[in-house]
Amino acid sequence: MPENRFQIRVIAKNKRAFFEYEILEKLEAGLALSGTEVKSVRAGKVSLLDGWVEINDEGQALLKQVHIAPWEYGNIYNHDEMRVRQLLLKKRELIRLKNSLHAKGLTLVPLRMYLKGRLVKVELGLGKGKKLHDKRSTTQEREANRAMERAMKRQV
Repeated sequence: MPENRFQIRVIAKNKRAFFEYEILEKLEAGLALSGTEVKSVRAGKVSLLDGWVEINDEGQALLKQVHIAPWEYGNIYNHDEMRVRQLLLKKRELIRLKNSLHAKGLTLVPLRMYLKGRLVKVELGLGKGKKLHDKRSTTQEREANRAMERAMKRQV
């Protein structure tokens, strides 16, 4: 059986999450969407920049502040673009995440949204917020890597 049976097509990335948070762990979750939302996602009309995840008292993981644009051919059944969407996770995963969020003061942020076969999935990152000096060091490392790459290109 082939290891990568499903074609993965990335719809949206949250590059800012890697700058704002130190990502300790990544996991995959399904997403409960309506029909017009799926069509907008397939068209690539998604923004994850302000998104975050909350686990409520009923044990549900909710994706908040993620913008999925209304489907352009939708009618009165079109969705609300900023509505709260439920994430599909196993109960064990939810309990483990809830404990780590409350005990360690971590945050759960969406890193990317993609199509895996015909299903819409979200990659979540369990992260710790960076301080200002951490962000500065990240920027300095990135600039140093770019300078080294430029120097290597000039030598070749």
